[in-house]
Amino acid sequence: MALQTRLTRAFGIRHPIVLAPMDPASGGELAAAVSAAGGLGLIGGGYGDREILEAEFAKAGNERVGYGFITWSMAKNPVLLDLALAHKPAAMMLSFADPRPFAEKIHAAGVPLICQVHNLEHARIALAAGAAVLVAQGTDAGGHGLTTRGTISFVPNVVDLVARERPEVLVLAAGGIADGRGIAAALMLGADGVLLGTRFWATQEALIHPAAKARVVAATGDETVRTSVYDIVRNRIWPRGYNGRLMRNAFIETWLGRENELRARVDAERKAVEAADDSGDYDVSNVTVGEAIGLIQDLPPAGELVQRLVTQAEARLASVTRSVITN
Repeated sequence: MALQTRLTRAFGIRHPIVLAPMDPASGGELAAAVSAAGGLGLIGGGYGDREILEAEFAKAGNERVGYGFITWSMAKNPVLLDLALAHKPAAMMLSFADPRPFAEKIHAAGVPLICQVHNLEHARIALAAGAAVLVAQGTDAGGHGLTTRGTISFVPNVVDLVARERPEVLVLAAGGIADGRGIAAALMLGADGVLLGTRFWATQEALIHPAAKARVVAATGDETVRTSVYDIVRNRIWPRGYNGRLMRNAFIETWLGRENELRARVDAERKAVEAADDSGDYDVSNVTVGEAIGLIQDLPPAGELVQRLVTQAEARLASVTRSVITN
């Protein structure tokens, strides 16, 4: 059984798996490895940095990869979008703000627009922007998002909305998916594929400190929490309603529920966090992952992981089909 979907046909890829453009994990090497294995790799543009953008595209070599921005941050320096589009990416993903101010430029470049959405209002705005792909992300995902919708119900809601209003648009499921069972479930929910973050965060090519990866391999899915403490201490002012899912640690336990006190001590605490970043102290520095960490037991090469996920998903779907026929 081959997992051919509208996504694989539209993007000319072999497998319906897209790498989330995580900052900083999704560099050019990781994106290239996912694309080389038959998925679609997206480089994480994060908050926007010209030198990093150019360096990571260079690391991707000749592999066909896309790019993704935190939209509200990129909007402070929109020339970054021009620079990314000049590399002729396979797709451009915008997240966490209205994509419409930038959609026309992306369309004019002939680049498919992917929009991450967290509720149905976001989905309607993305459709109005002419998005080719919507990423329906549930609150179990790692990193930033809203706290309102779980993946299992949100994905079919978005699928149904798209079917009514713009049936040519593709839908990817995101949030809590880390193995072939999750991919099979996403396809059964009507998605055309999946966007995977946390599972690729825990691979050899991800730009993450080995000590952080080791914590995730040893963790369970019960060890994450949604919080804004690192946004406060790093002076990143996110739009209202957004916070991040991270792995619990001593820093979060100290300041969770004491955010106003943290704001009063932000300069000193920022120095402590930055020092922890440099030393790999993840009792203080952040590990930005989702609930899917409980499904992760190893740190494979990304290309090997793509093949494993596809094999698992094919087996799960075939098993369900056999069971239905038998019963």
